[in-house]
Amino acid sequence: MNSDQFNKAKSGAGFIAALDQSGGSTPKALKLYGIAEDAYSGDAGEIDNTAMFDMVHQMRTRIITSPSFDGERILGAILFEDTMDRQIEGRDTADYLWNVKQIVPFLKVDKGLAEEKEGAQVMKPIPGLDELLARARDKGVFGTKMRSVIKLPGAGLDEVVAQQFEVGKQILAAGLVPIIEPEVDIHSPEKAKAEEQLKAAILSELDSLGDDQAVMLKLTLPDVDNHYRELVEHPKVLRVVALSGGYNREDACAKLAANQGVIASFSRALTEGLTAQQSDDEFNAALDSAITAIAKASNS
Repeated sequence: MNSDQFNKAKSGAGFIAALDQSGGSTPKALKLYGIAEDAYSGDAGEIDNTAMFDMVHQMRTRIITSPSFDGERILGAILFEDTMDRQIEGRDTADYLWNVKQIVPFLKVDKGLAEEKEGAQVMKPIPGLDELLARARDKGVFGTKMRSVIKLPGAGLDEVVAQQFEVGKQILAAGLVPIIEPEVDIHSPEKAKAEEQLKAAILSELDSLGDDQAVMLKLTLPDVDNHYRELVEHPKVLRVVALSGGYNREDACAKLAANQGVIASFSRALTEGLTAQQSDDEFNAALDSAITAIAKASNS
C-alpha cells in the first residue's frame, strides 16, 4: 500500500470526486452533460456501448485534465472499471491521477443492486473480484467503492451492512482500502430511524476488524447533524465521506458543512452545470466554481 496515498486519504484536505457512473447510469450522466442517447445509438435505436463509453471517457478526461481539477482541493477520485482500463494523455488513468495530479485513485467494484428485499437492496454477486483487485493494485489504485441501498430500517439493513463488511474484508486482504457505502435513500419515510440502526450496525462490524485494518465509509448526509461523529472519530475508520444522494449542490453542501469531520464524495452535485457544448474557459470556470463550493463545505 502506498503510504503517501494512505496519509492523504486519512488527513488530506478536500474531497473525493465520484466519476464512477457505470453501464446503467451512464446514459443519464451523458444526458446531463448535453449528449443525447441518439449520439451513441445505432439505426435501430440500440445503444452502442463502445461509443457510449468512448463519450463518457471524453467527459471524464475533460474533467480530470482541467486545471480546476487539482490535488489541493480534490483528495481522491472514484473510477469505473472501464475508466481505469483507459488512458489519459498516454498514461493509465490511475497513474495520471496520482503522479500528475496527486489525487488518490479509487475503483468502483460492485456490479449493481439486487432486487429490493425487506426494505433494502444488497449488492449483486461480484464474480472475479480477486482478479479485479489484483489488476487494480497493479495499476496503482489505492482503494475501492461498492454501493448498497437502504430504504427502510429492519432486517434488510443489517443484511446490507453484513455483506458490505464481508466483501470489505476480502478487499482489505488484497491490500486495498474499501469504501463501504450503505446508502440510505433520502426519500425514505423512516430515514432518521434507519440512520440510527445503520450507525449501530456499522459500529458492531468495525469491532470485527483487525487492529491493523481500517475502512472508509460513504454515507448519506444524515437528518441529525453530526450523527456519525462516533464513526468519524473511530480508530478503524480512515475517513467518512458523504454522497450527495440526489440533493442539488447547494443543499448537499449546506448539509455537509453541518457535519464536522465528514467530507464530500459527490457525483451529480460535482458535475451539475457542466456540458459538452461549453467552451474550455466556460467549462473550467463552471468546474472551478463547483469544486470551490464542495471543498469549502468539506473543510468547514
